[in-house]
Amino acid sequence: MTPTRLLLLGFTLSGVIGCAQFQLQSESTPETPEDTTADVKLWADFLDAPDAISAAVPPAISEQASPYPDDLWARVRAGFAMDGVDHERTAAELAYYKRHPVFLDRVSERATPYLYHIVSEVEARGMPMEIALLPVVESAFQPFAYSHGRAAGIWQFIPGTARHFGLKQTWWYDGRRDIIASTEAALTYLERLNNMFDGDWQLALAAYNAGEGTVMRAIRRNQAEGLPTDYWSLRLPQETRQYVPRLLAIRELVDAPDEHGMAMRSIPNQPYLEVVEVGSQIDLALAADLADLTIDELYVLNPGFNRWATDPEGPHRLVVPIDNAEVFAGNLESIPPAERVQWARHRVEPGQTLGQIARRYNTTVSVLQETNNINGHVIRAGSHLIVPTSSRPSQQYALSADQRLTRNQNRSRNGNRVEHRVQRGDTFWGLSRRYGVGVRQIAQWNNMAPADTLRPGQTLVIWASDSNGRQAGNNGPAQGQPIVQRVRYTVRQGDSLYRIAQRFRVSVDDLRAWNNLSGQRYLQPGQQLTLHVDVRNQSGS
Repeated sequence: MTPTRLLLLGFTLSGVIGCAQFQLQSESTPETPEDTTADVKLWADFLDAPDAISAAVPPAISEQASPYPDDLWARVRAGFAMDGVDHERTAAELAYYKRHPVFLDRVSERATPYLYHIVSEVEARGMPMEIALLPVVESAFQPFAYSHGRAAGIWQFIPGTARHFGLKQTWWYDGRRDIIASTEAALTYLERLNNMFDGDWQLALAAYNAGEGTVMRAIRRNQAEGLPTDYWSLRLPQETRQYVPRLLAIRELVDAPDEHGMAMRSIPNQPYLEVVEVGSQIDLALAADLADLTIDELYVLNPGFNRWATDPEGPHRLVVPIDNAEVFAGNLESIPPAERVQWARHRVEPGQTLGQIARRYNTTVSVLQETNNINGHVIRAGSHLIVPTSSRPSQQYALSADQRLTRNQNRSRNGNRVEHRVQRGDTFWGLSRRYGVGVRQIAQWNNMAPADTLRPGQTLVIWASDSNGRQAGNNGPAQGQPIVQRVRYTVRQGDSLYRIAQRFRVSVDDLRAWNNLSGQRYLQPGQQLTLHVDVRNQSGS
């Protein structure tokens, strides 16, 4: 088959693009959201800039007769059914978007591989076609979007709601970013909300953003005061007051782009994606080769996979362009499941744990236990373990979670770059005070949200406000708090891992892990090592 390559798609790698924090009624109601106009401006700023990542999405070919001539947008327009476009709050959002005429064109570019599937699912459920535009408001169709409220994917699910609607979240895979699974979950949730609010889609959308409990309380409050209970009359959080008008403004732009001076590219009204059942774990680099795609192209269509391979526990399926599905399925048949990932033979060293070995090979303890028939966590020094490993250098999996994090952490920013190794008891709040920066900044620099849990041993990049990694004029961290700094050490004649570890008061295992020394027993003079040391413990070293 002739190789195919994708039209340009831009995705921000740094995380936060205005999101909805929707929650089930049984969960706690979030704080009143802040005004997210600034978040929307971030979309426009990014869209006006060069793409962070470019990938080629080949046009799909369909043998089915299309009910509309060529353009998928014509099909979308024909399904519009909501009112409220003439409201003053919608007009305000419309005016904003019109000041950024390239916005819609760039979103169309990103939506190209996903929109046909979403439109078809919306039609199949008999929902208004405005729902197909909701990812524009939620994420600007950026599949790797992650908000300060811990919402992820084009539909911006938070973890609890995602679990309730069956979206699996593991180290290997996050269903919130899976285009197929998250679309099904989002539409199911929206249908439920629409039924809850007696067919009022504006109230259903408000509940998707703020939580049904928030909207229910606003309705009861208006009822008690003898006031109307339609969406426009409710006292809701500011973000939710803007949320529906923002969607209706997008709908108006899509309905008449020329009238509003908006550039907007055509999207073929043809199937784009096909799901291929793989049946087992597979290295994504191998899968890309078998499908005649680049690794980046495969990640763009399968953004739910976090690592170098699919989840060993499933889902065992991959999404590929429809033109590549047949060749992928055919090539896949020639590769037995046992050969779809590479395997390394690891000799257990004294004192090693399964967790340390898992981190070294970028896998999990449960995978090591299953592949080696280990019950519990006890392993014997001198024994050998079989470990699944990636077939390519980690940098080639550029859209994996690890590489997206590395790229974000390495972006140049104002301040002095500090690598902080998380210690037990560290919190975002404590680190923000120590280094003189905001909690949300630290989270954003590390592809996290402020509510995420910090793990001991985790490395955070912090752009501190002075050369000492502390706010100017601050007396530094509290007594007893570690100050972890990254150190580059040049190996000298006679050095050993044990001697260096003793000198800097770190462990040999950490030295090996920090420097990928899994199979290296001897050091060479002049060799460069990276260490993460507590500077308070280095006197007399």
